[in-house]
Amino acid sequence: MGSPLSRGLRKMRGLWREKSGKEHSLDDRALGKIRTQLRECASGIGGEVAARQRARRLGESYLKLDRAGRHAFLRLIATEFGPDPARIEAAHTDYQKSLGAPSQWEAEARLWSALRSPRARILTQFNALPQGVRFLIDLRVDLLHFLKDDTELASLDRELEHILRAWFDVGFLELRRITWQSSASLLEKLMRYEAVHSIDSWSDLKNRLDSDRRCYGFFHPRMPDEPLIFVEVALTGRLAGNVRDLLDEKAPLFDAHSANSAIFYSISNTQQGLRGVSFGHFLLKRVIEDLRRDFPRLKQFSTLSPLPALRKWTEKTPEIWGDVFSADDLARIGKALGRGAPIAREALPEFLWNAEWTENERLTRALGAPLVRLAARYLLLARNDEGRPLDPVARFHLGNGARVERLNVCADTSEKGMRQSFGVMVNYLYDTERIEENVENLLREGRIAASPAVRHAARRGKSGEEVGGAAGIM
Repeated sequence: MGSPLSRGLRKMRGLWREKSGKEHSLDDRALGKIRTQLRECASGIGGEVAARQRARRLGESYLKLDRAGRHAFLRLIATEFGPDPARIEAAHTDYQKSLGAPSQWEAEARLWSALRSPRARILTQFNALPQGVRFLIDLRVDLLHFLKDDTELASLDRELEHILRAWFDVGFLELRRITWQSSASLLEKLMRYEAVHSIDSWSDLKNRLDSDRRCYGFFHPRMPDEPLIFVEVALTGRLAGNVRDLLDEKAPLFDAHSANSAIFYSISNTQQGLRGVSFGHFLLKRVIEDLRRDFPRLKQFSTLSPLPALRKWTEKTPEIWGDVFSADDLARIGKALGRGAPIAREALPEFLWNAEWTENERLTRALGAPLVRLAARYLLLARNDEGRPLDPVARFHLGNGARVERLNVCADTSEKGMRQSFGVMVNYLYDTERIEENVENLLREGRIAASPAVRHAARRGKSGEEVGGAAGIM
């Protein structure tokens, strides 16, 4: 039958797996009981078995709470189980007095001990439970939700993020190829977690795992069947310019061993509770190494990436339409539409949002150059409040050392693609010999690496003249 502890752990695994049962809130009596449980966990009294039992009971208590109860639970940890200010002050004073003396290192150790909060001791105890890491990731999802309206939870969130960063250090992660022969449960998760181009069916998934494709994910030992992040790769003979070709289930198979290009067309983080814990950079590096070993002919490693905030940026900076669409452009668009007059510039956003224009060859030619100028200026010149690239996908790839290689019009004509970026997509190129240099230039000078064609497009206004603000383009 097993020990009481093992039976309790099986019960908790069931709770964490199903999260079922009647939920309840916290009245004063229940809150007092939770406070006692937290104090027992923070005390560290007893051995490892006692600590695991306390953590198990605490986890069970949390999972039975409703949303309001979980909020109260997290507020209790955040506000009552932080570090002791008086102890920190005393340890800091002692450390300052001992600087240069033989006792300095002992004083430093006491200061570090004082800075470690009781809530950190509580949270780390879950690492010893079979489903404890999964529990903390899910708990942080709740925490991030409540944090939007309750800033007093920020200290708890920072502490939990710090713990998860340590537990999910890339050195603990396993790179694994995901294939059609992987377990059904893993393949189902792949379909559920895909965040860039939704997987619509099993045949769609099978196509993405065929012989001219690769899919890799990072896994943690405590979550062996749960990908933390995964990347989908197409092996091709050229730089891909639209996602339809990559996702076309009827397209003929390409001979992977004759491929010269590896196209990363989807990268998906799967765990919201690991926000701020980044391992995408290491994933791409490891995948490139793996691909180069298996396919020596590969010379080009590139993405085909969305521009998720392009349309929203144009809504906040409507003057950009006047900068990149000239009177001649508007006349050509009007002519392609069969009108006797140019299209009105203010009508462009709504017009471009509809995918019908992408089926008209004359329209796509008329819209191509100004749309490339629009996307180039967005990527290379638009910055956030911290001076970093405004586009979140660009921040990821440029921060990893890629360069903006090419902009592609009519690249994603799905509803999502048109809504996000009027169908425009971008190739980020990973030149392994220039990665470190690109990162240094971005971090030190804010300079974005880009191909000559993209630089030219960003520096040109509606009349072909040089425009201001291009100093950040490399």
